Amino acid sequence: MGRNKRRQILIALGLVMFLGIAVYLRLWTIDYRISSNDSDLLRRQFDLANQEAMDESAEWRKRFDLEFEKSAKCSRELDKIKKSTGEIEASSVLNRKMEMLQKENMDLLERVESLKQELEAEKLKCSMRNM
Repeated sequence: MGRNKRRQILIALGLVMFLGIAVYLRLWTIDYRISSNDSDLLRRQFDLANQEAMDESAEWRKRFDLEFEKSAKCSRELDKIKKSTGEIEASSVLNRKMEMLQKENMDLLERVESLKQELEAEKLKCSMRNM
């Protein structure tokens, strides 16, 4: 009887160990699948963030280009006025227009400079986000 009971205990212990190993392997395969799904999700999130950063950078570049073009246009008009005032006697209308264009040119140059700073700040923010 003692041997029979010991044998039953050993068989039960072996069966419990076998079931424990089976449960462990099952949990390990589930964790492996979840981990591989997480890496795909992280890659997709990174790709999405990268695309958004590129779009934002392109938008800032477009704003900068528009402001720069406005400033260049004002400079050309100012140069034309300066040339024409050298050839033609200066009148009060031309002087007022020239002053107005100079003021507008200064405002636009300040705006271009602020947009440059904002662009650099956004580039820095994007580069920090991608790290």
